Amino acid sequence: MSSTTIPRKNKVLRDFKKNKELLLLSLPGTIWFLIFSYLPMFGILLAFKRFRVSGSFFESFMKSEWIGLDNFKFLFKTGDAALILRNTLGYNLLFIVLGLIVPLILALALNEMLNKQLSKLYQSILFIPYFLSMVVVSYIVFAFLDPTNGYIDTVLKSFGMKPIEFYVEPKYWPFILTLVQLWKTMGYNMIIYLAAITAMDKSYYEAAVLDGASKLQQITKITIPMLRPVVIVLLIMAMGGVLRSDFGLFYQVPRNMGALIGVTQTIDTYIYRGLKTMGDYGLTSAASFFQSVVGLFLVLGTNKIMKRIDKDSGIL
Repeated sequence: MSSTTIPRKNKVLRDFKKNKELLLLSLPGTIWFLIFSYLPMFGILLAFKRFRVSGSFFESFMKSEWIGLDNFKFLFKTGDAALILRNTLGYNLLFIVLGLIVPLILALALNEMLNKQLSKLYQSILFIPYFLSMVVVSYIVFAFLDPTNGYIDTVLKSFGMKPIEFYVEPKYWPFILTLVQLWKTMGYNMIIYLAAITAMDKSYYEAAVLDGASKLQQITKITIPMLRPVVIVLLIMAMGGVLRSDFGLFYQVPRNMGALIGVTQTIDTYIYRGLKTMGDYGLTSAASFFQSVVGLFLVLGTNKIMKRIDKDSGIL
């Protein structure tokens, strides 16, 4: 036993010495993940406790009663459960579909532009919103929708039309939220598509031109089929967050207006409001844990389906 243990230790030491520069470079990232990703996993246990604050966190945790799955039962028995799940799933599925198709169309259009300088300019313009915080985005949206001096109502008034009270009219917000989400995020996927298109073997297009293929035929028969692996990876990753939502989009952009809760309440905003009003850490931990577990199974399930469709597709 000792004879096999010593060579293994020596091998580990040799590997460490050989790759010590790379290991040192990875150390800050490893520490970051340990602190912000692995240590917080301890909080999963709160989902199975009736957490009550009584002193320090660990003291409160030890004194809190174990209640099994009661927090999960309460989460699904609440009167808003159906509304929350409908909004979260509905918006995310719509965002996933549009987030794959619209950036693809933009990437194809920009790739076909003859003026490459202008194409780069458009890429930058479309990518900039991705870096804006939702606080900034909420003020931009408010500048358009403000019932007093907003751009849209100002235009309506100039035509003698009645201004719209957007922040008390829920019917407009599914469209507004979808438009804001698409505007803010489409630049990211567009850049991924463009990078994949740039890396494609140009000999395929040269052969297609010799065969008399039009630009549309080149796009539909060469570009789009070769982008399928990229689309599949983006789809799988997006499915993992189908029960999560951008808190800023659904809370800050609608400015937390009570009249809009019916169309803006998602699991994440529900968790925040639950913490703010009830201080129920157990219930909110249960909701977050539920999101993570469902997201994991959706990623694995989507990956398995993609593998059956195409063995070379998938990420696992």
